[in-house]
Amino acid sequence: MRPAYHPRLINSPLEDPGLFISFLLQRRAVLFDLGDLSALSARDILKITHVFVSHTHMDHFIGFDHVLRLMLGRQKTLHLFGPAGFLENVASRLGGYTWNLVDNYPKPLTLDVHEVRPDRVLRCVYRCRDAFRPQGPPEVRPADAPLVQEPAFSVRTAVLDHGTPCLAFAFEERFHVNILKARVLEMGLETGPWLSRLKAAIFEGADPTSVFEVPARWAGGKARRFALGELAARIASITPGQKIAYVTDAGWTPENRRRIISLARGADTLFIEAAFAHRHRDIAAAKHHLTARQAGWLAAAAGVKAFSVFHFSPRYTGEEELLRREALEAFVETGTGED
Repeated sequence: MRPAYHPRLINSPLEDPGLFISFLLQRRAVLFDLGDLSALSARDILKITHVFVSHTHMDHFIGFDHVLRLMLGRQKTLHLFGPAGFLENVASRLGGYTWNLVDNYPKPLTLDVHEVRPDRVLRCVYRCRDAFRPQGPPEVRPADAPLVQEPAFSVRTAVLDHGTPCLAFAFEERFHVNILKARVLEMGLETGPWLSRLKAAIFEGADPTSVFEVPARWAGGKARRFALGELAARIASITPGQKIAYVTDAGWTPENRRRIISLARGADTLFIEAAFAHRHRDIAAAKHHLTARQAGWLAAAAGVKAFSVFHFSPRYTGEEELLRREALEAFVETGTGED
């Protein structure tokens, strides 16, 4: 079964953090954190529809201008999410440039920016053709729903303490629709874009008795019609969805631990920082970071299927395997993290 979403860390564990999730069979991706993005191609960046920023320390936000520059002049809406103060951070970056020639762009870029606080979410829209000036005060909504809720997936968040508010995220596929290619061929059909339409109809909960048409090009020269539910039952297998969690820059506090475990619980893959070795846990505490051992303990406590550590302090150059080993040992020991 091919997963519908493919996560990968953008950089090595010693470089700026960032997670890129590409969508199978779609020209689309989402991004977690905006550090150094030079490892991503322009083609990859232009697929991004949503960016989730943990916090705006330089190594998590310096890539904002790079994304903005590539997307200018394109008919696109980019959705951005960040912690308390994020609207001001974005407005300050936009305000650092002169926009007197934006009317020359034939296609306008829109930034749909969300500031996530514990009790509410503030939203402000910045349009290129308005020289990225906000039109009115921010909209306000409660913080009791997922940040993003689409038919196929959702993204939830938890507010952590890094000496400043820092967001962790969980990307959750509702369920996975796997097309059984052999059965498609047995029915005299060919694979093609119509399968994406079929998946979308299933995710959207379309009426199973409704008519679904397979175009002639993919149906042997003559369009064929099926009841949606009947077709799905014959060629699709529905299984539990994929869950991917992303946690970085959080101190080892009781509240952080509780929120990380709750957010990441049962994840297929957890990407979690491991900034320091166990022997340097006092430094980690002073800098509001996790050690490798703490990362492994949290992964075990959350019951994740797999985890990957990243965001190592540069002091461990050449010792990366030490941090991976410490995290894995704590994970295997299941719950021996220190208090």
